Amino acid sequence: MARILLTTTSFQDTPGPHLDKLAASGHEVVHERGPLPESRMLALAGEFDAFLCGDDAITRAVIEKSLPRLRIIAKYGIGLDKIDVAAATAHKIAVTFTPGVNHTTVAEHSFGLLLTLVKELDFHINETRAGRWTRHVGHEIAGKTLGIVGLGRIGKEMVIRGNAFGMPAVAFDTYWDEAFSSAHQVRRAHQLDELLAVADVVSLHTNLTPETHGMINAATLQKMKPGALLLNCGRGELVDNAAIVAALQSGHLGGYGTDVLDVEPPPADHPLLHAPRCIVTPHIGSRTHESVQRQAGMALENLLRFLNGQAPLAQANKF
Repeated sequence: MARILLTTTSFQDTPGPHLDKLAASGHEVVHERGPLPESRMLALAGEFDAFLCGDDAITRAVIEKSLPRLRIIAKYGIGLDKIDVAAATAHKIAVTFTPGVNHTTVAEHSFGLLLTLVKELDFHINETRAGRWTRHVGHEIAGKTLGIVGLGRIGKEMVIRGNAFGMPAVAFDTYWDEAFSSAHQVRRAHQLDELLAVADVVSLHTNLTPETHGMINAATLQKMKPGALLLNCGRGELVDNAAIVAALQSGHLGGYGTDVLDVEPPPADHPLLHAPRCIVTPHIGSRTHESVQRQAGMALENLLRFLNGQAPLAQANKF
């Protein structure tokens, strides 16, 4: 019997067969409410055979303190930027993840942010609820160019939905799927600047890496069309917060809709919480009953397969 640290809250809070399967596995499960900072992970490290985690800080220090007992880090989700995969690999700890389970719901959430911005839904809902009949004039998205940074699974779902709304797509990615792009009339931007210059809406769906950290900053924002909108359902660290606030205050950036922040949960004085034309949701882009059950099912299957001596469905490292 293994001892498992379970931190992801949507796994714990969403009913579904994943909960029954975990309970029936016979393993001991310790529950925490993540995402946990490094300090809390260090306090817990060393007493577990497995982590079933979300966006907890699993640093080299956490991994080394977890030795020799820790055998697997089963990520609930796709992004591995919070896990020191190199350290895990060096110590022969498996890192698994769940590709292909949340692209539909994240794309839907991105369009929810977009429609909220262009129709000022948040303003109008709050005004009506307060007993006022205040009406601003919004915009259509039909005919506007949708720029997608990262043409992976989620980016492709954005193209499909953009086409349905009458939005021509331009995308930037180092890997190019020619068959998909041809079938869905996606124009290729060979440089980020090329995309920023033509897009009315820029949507970020790229991984967080040293190269993409802060890719939207004061310089790149100035290359966007005046009044263009920015969406971020990738990672909070893809943008420079101060630059976003300044561009919103000047009006050069027409609006910022994000589901991710550099610090989650954010402090009360986080600059984006009080910026004009800025909508922040609490990292719920993949938090639907359907998506949670797919993610939880795959994360748990990866974990149980590994503990049973079988190959996981998706493993990010080799050793």
